[in-house]
Amino acid sequence: MAKANNITDDHPIPVGDGFLQFGSFEDGWDDDDPRRAHLDQYMHQLELAGKPAISAMIERYAEQNRPVSCFINNPFIPWASDVAESLGIPSAMLWVQSCACFAAYYHYNHGLVTFPTETDPEIDVQLPSMPLLKHDEVPSFLHPSTPYACLRTAILGQFKKLDKQFCVLMDTFQELEPEIVEYMSKFCLIKTVGPLFKYPEVPNNTIQQVDEIAEALLATGISYLWVMKPPAKESGLPIHTLPEGFLEKVGDNGKVVQWSPQDKVLIHPSVSCFVSHCGWNSTMEALSCGVPIVAFPQWGDQVTDAVYLVDVFKTGVRMGRGEAENRIIPKEEVAKCFVEATVGPKAKDLKRNALKWKAAAEAAMAGGGSSDRNIQAFINE
Repeated sequence: MAKANNITDDHPIPVGDGFLQFGSFEDGWDDDDPRRAHLDQYMHQLELAGKPAISAMIERYAEQNRPVSCFINNPFIPWASDVAESLGIPSAMLWVQSCACFAAYYHYNHGLVTFPTETDPEIDVQLPSMPLLKHDEVPSFLHPSTPYACLRTAILGQFKKLDKQFCVLMDTFQELEPEIVEYMSKFCLIKTVGPLFKYPEVPNNTIQQVDEIAEALLATGISYLWVMKPPAKESGLPIHTLPEGFLEKVGDNGKVVQWSPQDKVLIHPSVSCFVSHCGWNSTMEALSCGVPIVAFPQWGDQVTDAVYLVDVFKTGVRMGRGEAENRIIPKEEVAKCFVEATVGPKAKDLKRNALKWKAAAEAAMAGGGSSDRNIQAFINE
């Protein structure tokens, strides 16, 4: 971030009106260090470099009469609470997934419920106050088959340090997950402060899957806006082209772009559904805008979020079970989901439920709402 913004000193950079400022520190590796390609090594290096750097940064702010009164970290940097504790600063964790996923990690960490193992990878998981999760519906980092064990270790590190945080801020709202929020509040102080908005990343689909989606759009005749983000240059992946003649065949019925302001698109009254990977940010945006979802999860919390969208919130249609399924969704299934979410018999119910959650989200964030009260209480504490 510092390099992208030409930051060459230790002074924080103000954003907007100056209430938000960005600081940065060096991770200690050269840009071309081959170890950067190994996430587990980089996460370890980030902790080694980050602890003393952030500690020095906070002490420097105090000398400049800008003392840090609270330290908020995210699920992937558990060591940040150690820095706060060493400086006598209260810390909180901002949990950016659902409370349901928080509960899954908590129970996994404390061994309270049996999860899939190397010897029995297809165990279904029943957590208190939650629907039954099939083995491929638990957060994928908790499954023994995950290739991202280092991320599981990082997140679980937060749960080993929960006693150091005076509260957990959650990007959800009380009315959305009432049972599991109430249950998990028995174990730690939870303040629901969502929905919080930011632009989520869209995962890269395989070439075959893009072709199947394109063919399904042609078959259904549904009008669409398709965001196809090109792969990052450093990924080495080729830029995929749509099937030959696709754009000519759809004509004015659709538009393909590389980027769009997701929140502005979702709030538009002509949008009848949103095909999403079901990351929690996208989930919250869709619920807050009253838009049904065609759930196309890939990994991490997305597979669990899809369960809630389809079976609990009842605003979604499932179009796959994530990377554990290891298959291309054929155009016939894709088309069926598109029709079901837009013009099929179920479409009206999906929209009605989505609008119900939209109203609930607005009420939660309005003055005196559940999330507004929690934010104010957090600031006061």
